[in-house]
Formats: sequence, structure tokens, C-alpha cells
Amino acid sequence: MEFRSLGRSGMKVSRLCLGTMNFGVETNEKDAFRIMDMALEAGINFFDTANIYGWGENAGRTEEIIGRWFKQGGGRREKVILGTKVYGEMSDNTDGPNNEAGLSAYKIRRHLEGSLRRLQTDHIELYQMHHVDRGVSWEELWGAFELAAHQGKIGYVGSSNFAGWDLALAQSAARSRHLLGLVSEQHKYSLLCRLPELEVLPAAEHLGIGVIAWSPLDGGMLGGSALKSDRGTRTSHQKERIESLRPQLEAFSALCKELGESEANVALAWTLHNPALTAPIIGPRTTEQLDNALRAVEIKLDEATLKRLDEIFPGPGAEAPRAYAW
Repeated sequence: MEFRSLGRSGMKVSRLCLGTMNFGVETNEKDAFRIMDMALEAGINFFDTANIYGWGENAGRTEEIIGRWFKQGGGRREKVILGTKVYGEMSDNTDGPNNEAGLSAYKIRRHLEGSLRRLQTDHIELYQMHHVDRGVSWEELWGAFELAAHQGKIGYVGSSNFAGWDLALAQSAARSRHLLGLVSEQHKYSLLCRLPELEVLPAAEHLGIGVIAWSPLDGGMLGGSALKSDRGTRTSHQKERIESLRPQLEAFSALCKELGESEANVALAWTLHNPALTAPIIGPRTTEQLDNALRAVEIKLDEATLKRLDEIFPGPGAEAPRAYAW
């Protein structure tokens, strides 16, 4: 496994990040334990979760599963760089309007305590804002995160789903308080979603923020199974999207066959070649899926292959404004 510093921090994380969104939903606890053990054995030290995973009335379930896995001991907690998130509503919170989706110093404090309790740990290495809340000032946000860091409850702060200018504002406010600021931005990025190349990726790279790609397989669209028989499990919207993308997906599958690699691993390797990317998030539902994904770190795409991928899945062409201006 390869490792890289997360943004401007000195903390080293694996080039693959284990996503846990399926734990307690698609993957039962026993299998989740096996996946996490296997990830550690493979050298993956970077685990990502969120307080709302489990969803709805079961929000928090995924953190609880991870907490029980930590409780087994064997150095599990000590070996993991753990990231969780705050923003959404939690079903176990009775704070009325203060539990609505968003961020505030009050909510951050309450929800952080809830995550620590469910995860059965006293600290979180990477505490991430799951979405931007432009109704809360950066003075309030950095004050809350600074206090949590001084208390030893969090190590670093990250963001998710931020625009490029949100990243710039966050870092400017942090600098005025002599803080490190954001070390990561978790953002949707894949061969089928290249808009972040316009603003977010160049902003993050310039500001020293490591980018973590979520949905690097675009919900499985790039995983190799989209063109196979759906056996009636896909929604009408998914079927329509597959048909609209069929020429691209067929060309992509043909290229991967030439390379002798799976579609999923080529898609993951493509994200890894971007210097702004720290790690893509993989969300295996089984140990077999995890084992298959490990190959992605070993794949090095040459210039000819990258050019063909650009032809199949065109990006914006350059950073803004060069992508659309002289």
C-alpha cells in the first residue's frame, strides 16, 4: 500500500480510503468486521464514516459497528486514521430546530460527543463538515473546531461538498486565527463527474488541501456491471442513464479489456493519477470487492491510455477560466 500526507498535515494516510456507508445497511456487522480486518491487513489505515450513516431512524448505526470493532482491541483503534462527519439530522437528538441539517458551534459540540460515544473512542483524527453551511460564520466554526482540538477530541478538520470559493474562505479565516485550517476536502469525482477540475481541484491543490474522491465509480456505473443484465433491480432512472451512457461505457469496457484490468480498478487508478487527489473512497460490501480494489494502487496509466480516457469521458478541458476563455 502507498501512503501520502493528508493535505498540508504531517499525517500519512493510505492511497485507498475505506468507506463504511454500507455497514449496517447493505453489509451486516459480521461481514463489516471482516472487511475492516482485511483492510488493515492490506495496509489501508484510512477509514471514512459519518454520523448519519445507517440513515433515518438508524442514523448512527455505522459508527456503532465501527465502535464495537474497535472494542475488540488488538491495536485496531491505534492503527486507524478515522474520519467522520457532522451536518445532517440525527434521530437520537431532541434539540428541535438545533438538530436541523447544518452547522453551529452548539450542534458540532453535541454531535461530536455523540460520535465519540458511538465509536467508543476519545478522539477522531479527521472531523469533517459533511456539507457547507453558509448561514454560519467561519468565526463560529473555527472557534468550535479550535476548542475541540484543544480538548484533544479531534486532530484535524476537513470539509465535504465545498465549492472552490468555500475552501478559499475557510482557509483565509483559519489563517487569520493562526490555524492550520482544512486539511482535506471530500468531493464527488470520477470519469463521469469531472466538473471539480474547473475550480475545486486546483483550489484545493493551491491551498494545500488533500482531496478525497467520493463515488469514484459513480454509484457503480464505472464498475463493469452497468451493461450487464439488471435482473429487474434497477430503477427506471438508472436504466435511462445507462442507455444514454452506453457508447461511452462500451468504449471504456473495451479499453479496460485491452489493458487486462477491470473497469473498477481502471476508474480508481485514473483518480489516483491526479496530483490533487489523496485517495478515492472505496465502499466494498464484501471482502471479495475489497480484495479486487487493492489492485488499483498498482496500476499506472500511461499517457496514451489517459488520452483515450479523455476521449471517452471528456473533462472541462482545463482549469477555470482557461476551459472557457482565451
